[in-house]
Amino acid sequence: MESHKENITLVMKVCEIYDKLSRLESLKPSKDVDNLFTELVHTCIPHSSINIATLPANIQEIRSKLIRLCGEAEGHLEAHFSTIIGSLKNPLHHLNVFPYDSNYLKLSLLDYNILNRHYSTTAQAPKQVAFVGSGPLPLTSIVMASYHLKETTFNNYDIYPMANSMASYLVTSDEDLSKRVVFHTADIMDLTDELKQYDVLFLAALVGMDIDLKAKVIEHLAKYMAPGSILMLRSAHGARAFLYPVVDPQVLQGFDVLSIFHPDDDVINSVVIARKYLKPITTDLNDHQRLGKAYITPSSCKYCEFQVLNTPLNNMKMIDG
Repeated sequence: MESHKENITLVMKVCEIYDKLSRLESLKPSKDVDNLFTELVHTCIPHSSINIATLPANIQEIRSKLIRLCGEAEGHLEAHFSTIIGSLKNPLHHLNVFPYDSNYLKLSLLDYNILNRHYSTTAQAPKQVAFVGSGPLPLTSIVMASYHLKETTFNNYDIYPMANSMASYLVTSDEDLSKRVVFHTADIMDLTDELKQYDVLFLAALVGMDIDLKAKVIEHLAKYMAPGSILMLRSAHGARAFLYPVVDPQVLQGFDVLSIFHPDDDVINSVVIARKYLKPITTDLNDHQRLGKAYITPSSCKYCEFQVLNTPLNNMKMIDG
């Protein structure tokens, strides 16, 4: 009963903040914008038993609109700080100017540790990585290339030329990263055989802000990514799903879901890692009536064999694919 009351209070608070945000003339960084989004994040980060899927239709509609507002504001925020950082000498030495820099450091380390547990080709690191939806401040790619995957090339995709121009300027002065962190202006849905060259592909949280669009993107990736390659996605859990879309494992047809990790600290995004199946075969409909056809490994079908994790990373027990 107490938990139910807490969830009602939470939803009322989120709706109140949404109402205030929706009335603002602009979501570009300002005192009012910063204060409201800080309040929203602080409301949604604590552990909550709320099940977003069970919320009534009117609240679901508010949530969808709120996620779009969050995406718009995040874009403005990244563009604002990309401009500031890019104006400084040696921009990469000043990434800590971005107020959420520490979150990206934690999330990138989390990404790397999870990837390291599941990526294996004779113990070599991936050579080619794609990040789809990189934006004007591609901190995940920069941090991963700088600290974790120091021989890997990161191909960043965004549909906006200006975002890529701003992002590429940040690495221009660095002799190493200017060669390994590269940018492409393209819609992921227009890419086909190019996707086969990537060992790992990251899909940003705000690529496909509703479940239908994200499902179409994932279906496209399943069609064109190389067999055995890795797909890493951002998701959300609990009340954090008011901030970012949730990736339902059921939409990952064509992939073996290896693990889902739900952070319990100030890192907002959950991490989903999946592997493209090696070859298509028809599954047993008695076991997988919802799939019809899936891409599975020759040795076994592990479509239902993944773990949902919300434990500290050093205690993680993941199923290897």
